[in-house]
Amino acid sequence: MGKKSQRKNVPMDLFDSDDDTSSISSSSTLRSERQPAMDEVQVHKDLMLDQSLDALYEKRSSTREQALASIVDAFNSDLQHEFVDKKFATLLHQCLHCTKKGSSKETSLASHVIGLLALTVGLGDQSQEILEESVTPLSQALKSGREALKITSILECLAVITFVGGTNPEQTERSMQIIWQMIHPKLGSNVVAAKPSPAVITTVVSSWAFLLTTVDRWTLGPKIWQEIVTYLSSLLEKDDRSVRIAAGEALALVFESGTLEKFAAEAKESGNGGSVKEGSVSQEALIHMHGLKSKVVNQVRDLSAEAGGKGSAKKDLNTQRNLFKDLVEFLEDGYAPETSTKVGGDYLQTSTWYQMIQLNFLKHFLGGGFIKHMQENEFLHDVFSFTPKKIGGRGSNMSSEEKRMFKSPNSALNKARTQFLNKQRMLSKNMNDGHYAATVENE
Repeated sequence: MGKKSQRKNVPMDLFDSDDDTSSISSSSTLRSERQPAMDEVQVHKDLMLDQSLDALYEKRSSTREQALASIVDAFNSDLQHEFVDKKFATLLHQCLHCTKKGSSKETSLASHVIGLLALTVGLGDQSQEILEESVTPLSQALKSGREALKITSILECLAVITFVGGTNPEQTERSMQIIWQMIHPKLGSNVVAAKPSPAVITTVVSSWAFLLTTVDRWTLGPKIWQEIVTYLSSLLEKDDRSVRIAAGEALALVFESGTLEKFAAEAKESGNGGSVKEGSVSQEALIHMHGLKSKVVNQVRDLSAEAGGKGSAKKDLNTQRNLFKDLVEFLEDGYAPETSTKVGGDYLQTSTWYQMIQLNFLKHFLGGGFIKHMQENEFLHDVFSFTPKKIGGRGSNMSSEEKRMFKSPNSALNKARTQFLNKQRMLSKNMNDGHYAATVENE
């Protein structure tokens, strides 16, 4: 871990005043003279990040908050690979320290930096380290306060670092349980006494659904499936429109998996005298499940035609109508909505609910940095099987050593990428199987 004393002469006025720091640009003479202007800007950015990291050791909370905000801006505006290569451990542990004792704003910013750090390093040992080092501190931070800003930021961070660094189902399910227990403690011991706000409920459902896109939904047992669908159905009755939208997307994902059709096949097999598998569904339970689905279809149809007035955020009314119209069509006919998002000179397209939910969550988390990351972040290219026509950033200026490290088929990064892509292809196959099963069932 880096120590502040190593840079004790670095001026701290970047965070204490509005003075111009342009005088530090003279250090650009240390770089190549071929592109002095660009090098000067880069040196200035590097030094600002160093100053921001140093400021995380300061006692004054407002100083740390300003430093974290500066780091967020830097990671949104560019992929900070060189800085991360040098200061990965120091940045991670200082941010985790900020989540333990900082204000709600500081915790929120630190959590966001940790999520951005995971997206920047992508697949591999570092993202796995982020997940394992962060789960316990983040879980403890969730219990230490009730402020919506703090809780929602931690939940989104936990979802992102699990999405990137989770290498096995147990890790993902652990995070999903932590997230779910914030609003539905009946499924675990982490009971939250205070009633969660609509913002917290929305974030819990969207974060949980985001992680559900990465696991094999076939592992959901009949009892858990019924509990989840029943609870999400109850959220469709809530007054807050954002809660209803999040619940609708999660329900779409649950039904897209084809789990209900799998249960129906098992029940039919056992009814015909076949062997009964442990945990398989009975005919009575199956009838109840289909009843739940019918209830959801009626709820969704009503929400797709809502006239307005219910829910404070009227600007979301059209979003809700469009979402639930798509969901009605999917539940009745089996067709998922298609989306198209412009990224530079190309378009990122989705044709399944799970792809759309992944895209919307990451777009929300990255905010203004979404386009930059979508253009240059190879991890996101792998997630969406998308490579924009024009890619800048790391790849264009790699040294021969870096190319061997990151581009070689035998590199750790490419082995992790291959494993990830195989997992994505398997999930996609399961989705298609579920879609066709639903279509056959309806016929």
